Amino acid sequence: LEKMYVTSDCATILKELEVEHPAAKLLQMASQKQEEECGDGTNLVVTFAGELLRQSKQLMAMGLHVSEVIAGYQVAADKLFEFLPELVVKTTTKDTLHEVVAPVLGAKQYGTHEQLAPLVVEAGLCVMQNGKISPSAVRVVKLLGSNVGESQMIPGYVALRGVETLETSAEKCKIAVFACGIEASSTEAKGTVLMKTADDLKNYNRSEERKMEEIIQGIAESGVKVVVSGGTVSEMAMHFIDRYKLICLKLGSKWELRRLCQSTGATALVRLGPPTPDEMGFAEEVKQVTIGSRVLTMFVNPNETKLATLLLRASTLSVLQDLERAVDDGVHALQQACRDGRCVPGAGSAEFQLSKKILEIADLSPGLDQYSIRSFCKALEIVPRTLAETAGLDAPKTMADLNCSTLENPGIDLESGGVGSSNVLDLLNTKTTAFRLAIDAALTVLRIDQIIMSKRAGGPKQ
Repeated sequence: LEKMYVTSDCATILKELEVEHPAAKLLQMASQKQEEECGDGTNLVVTFAGELLRQSKQLMAMGLHVSEVIAGYQVAADKLFEFLPELVVKTTTKDTLHEVVAPVLGAKQYGTHEQLAPLVVEAGLCVMQNGKISPSAVRVVKLLGSNVGESQMIPGYVALRGVETLETSAEKCKIAVFACGIEASSTEAKGTVLMKTADDLKNYNRSEERKMEEIIQGIAESGVKVVVSGGTVSEMAMHFIDRYKLICLKLGSKWELRRLCQSTGATALVRLGPPTPDEMGFAEEVKQVTIGSRVLTMFVNPNETKLATLLLRASTLSVLQDLERAVDDGVHALQQACRDGRCVPGAGSAEFQLSKKILEIADLSPGLDQYSIRSFCKALEIVPRTLAETAGLDAPKTMADLNCSTLENPGIDLESGGVGSSNVLDLLNTKTTAFRLAIDAALTVLRIDQIIMSKRAGGPKQ
């Protein structure tokens, strides 16, 4: 299909891979579940689960039975969930939400988080209701060209097309949304009209015009300034819409119509005629703007709206798509922060501290469990180790520096190129869910005795 993805998002990579092995499929499913629930932490799920399985292989080579490995892992996991809340360093508020969103965006597109994080937080606060944020209420519109710094947040709906009429802007306007086309209705059954003279033909056309003018006049007299159609708009209807100085916009997609209704509070009508006050929508401003070479129509409602739109700008399509995924993850992080705002230190600090604490439990364990508990601690260290390797640092030296550090929350500082006090925050809820899914996936694989795979239908590949 010649698809090309340029991304560092683990969930996207796994989604596009064709995974055949059932054990690997379990890790893929765990990552997808993490993406659905939290939007972030998918890489942690796959990396930690994979490292647990690698450590398990070494333990079995030493002579430990699978049941002993599982028992040790379960003891370590119980302690991990016991110690993790003790590492909480901060609880986010509305004023500090950007501190949670910035690391999520930076993990996907480093360098853009400083511009995008304030926009994502602003969009989230715009659609927040009763202290909750719905990810579906934040919409993304991608516009090719310019750079990320030109991105903006619009409190309302943005249509990717211009208006059809001469009037292009209105303020404090009522909106009528029609799910059907604005045209003369046709009969269900075929009919025959007998015309004997030229006057009959003239009167027939006039009656059609008169009927259409009555409809448009009724809509205009009801106070409506903007008409949105989900179907075609006839030339005759457009003539009368221009005559009464209304704005007309055509939207071909029913999903776009639904979003517009959500933003303005309108009801999509299936009949032509003036809407009732309850069926009308409202917008502070409706305007047609040109950004780059694209003509857009904006329905701006800053005071009260249930939909926010992020206009993303970037120079290439692949960057735009990656930014869209990053924004989606950022909105999910906002949703989690509204549920539980407790944060633990990031940059590998939380995993390293957990490893040290659980290692003390291994020293006190008398049985064979101690070996698997130690391996569990080694698996936790994969996070700071991987961060050091991908940053181009000397991983063994960095891990040794972490062990010797006297800082309160030591982590990998990518900017200074060594160990420093972690200023990165990770949500406790996201981290807990990721660990739980990773441990469950690894233990499920270890409990499997035998895998029986059926052959693919269609015969052997050529």
